[in-house]
Amino acid sequence: MAESSEGEEEGKLVGGNQQLVVDDDLCEMAKKAAWSVSSCKPGNGVLSLRDDNLDTYWQSDGAQPHLVNIQFQKKLVVLYVDFKLDESYTPSKISIRAGDGFHNLKEIKAIELVKPAGWVYISLSGNDPRETFVNTFMLQIAILSNHLNGRDTHVRQIKVYGPRPNPIPHQAFQFTSREFITYSTVR
Repeated sequence: MAESSEGEEEGKLVGGNQQLVVDDDLCEMAKKAAWSVSSCKPGNGVLSLRDDNLDTYWQSDGAQPHLVNIQFQKKLVVLYVDFKLDESYTPSKISIRAGDGFHNLKEIKAIELVKPAGWVYISLSGNDPRETFVNTFMLQIAILSNHLNGRDTHVRQIKVYGPRPNPIPHQAFQFTSREFITYSTVR
């Protein structure tokens, strides 16, 4: 997986990537999720986060924290934010929360962004580098503050990735090509 920053220290991310690059063993899972936001300006809601168009964005409306709620199973979160275009609308402090639902969300990651421009990768693993993913049914992305003390937020895209499931259940190894998968079972 590509790193999201030029320099990283204690929860601070600097910069961003202009191109989205994700390992082949990950798949985008957010299409199977239920999305909601704490507030939005008309025409700048959840659909703008998921339309694959970097010219559109979710715009919050109201007091912070601004929340993006994602309910599903397993995860890596990737955000596209651009300080150069959005200035004070760009998030600077983000909290990622996980749980089974709204009733038991707990913060699993706190990130500080420093003038990000591009795709920002947020691994949901703990301190153990072998823990790549977190098992949860719901993620909440809380925008706690913006650059230059901005009130509303622009987030241009959000992607959520998890491990690719084994296409053949109860099999100890995984076939990776379509041809091997086709001939992997006896009829």
